[in-house]
Amino acid sequence: MNVIEVQNLHKRYRDHVAVDDVSFDVRAGEIFGILGPNGAGKTTTVECVSGLRVPDGGTVRVAGLDPVTEGDAVRRVLGVQLQSAALPENIKVWEALDLYASFYPDPADWRELMERVGLGAKRDSAFGKLSGGQRQRLSVALALVGKPRVAVLDELTTGLDPQARRDTWQLVEQVRDSGVTIVLVTHFMEEAERLCDRIALIDTGRVVAVDTPAGFIGRVGGGQRVRFRPSARVDEALLLALPEVVDVSRTGEQVVVTGTGNLAAAVTLALAERQIVPEDLRIEQSTLDDAFVALTGRKPA
Repeated sequence: MNVIEVQNLHKRYRDHVAVDDVSFDVRAGEIFGILGPNGAGKTTTVECVSGLRVPDGGTVRVAGLDPVTEGDAVRRVLGVQLQSAALPENIKVWEALDLYASFYPDPADWRELMERVGLGAKRDSAFGKLSGGQRQRLSVALALVGKPRVAVLDELTTGLDPQARRDTWQLVEQVRDSGVTIVLVTHFMEEAERLCDRIALIDTGRVVAVDTPAGFIGRVGGGQRVRFRPSARVDEALLLALPEVVDVSRTGEQVVVTGTGNLAAAVTLALAERQIVPEDLRIEQSTLDDAFVALTGRKPA
């Protein structure tokens, strides 16, 4: 069952087309990623879905509702945390939750929600005194206080340190496990690969493709890379003759071998037969970054 359906969405700002013929659907119970570089049109897309902007063309339905003409009904089923959202510096955590709860006829128990997102100890702390990770946890709680079926989380971990980012990822997974469908907007490839069931890859206002993380990676062959610094000169023909090897390139002193199957074992065995030691050896799998490059012809900005 689809809880969000977007068809041929179009949005222009004066002479700039921010969203150009975007279409996708979001299924109940999934974490759906909207992934792309900064300026790709991701935030404009979810603002149209949320009813915060009026599209210039196309249709949007959230639980069968039109966000433009049925905005009040949409706000009862959809919670939003936007990247640009901010609270007064002096408002306390409990005050913000209590205020947002007052906007809904049947809100969640904000006290329980505060504990659930790990902010119980910060109940009386001012927003301005919270860390980046704590602010994002509060943003998630505010998006959930109306007991929505769908939560839109826009660039949730931008500016967070690695540990706070991973803590936030765990929170997102917990929210999904509670039965809330999540639309996650991000430009972090690793984040999308870790969290999302499916992803709409957006570039320059257009959907490049919609697929699972594994599906995207499979489009670039699901290949592997073996990267090492050889102890002696390596003849590229030696490695290219191996059935597992697709390509061999050099980056400074490093040799990068791309291929499939049991690539690392085949390369190291061939090198050992020539008494060459692969120093600083690393084995890398294809990632969403590789898929983005393959599908768009450029690196994500």
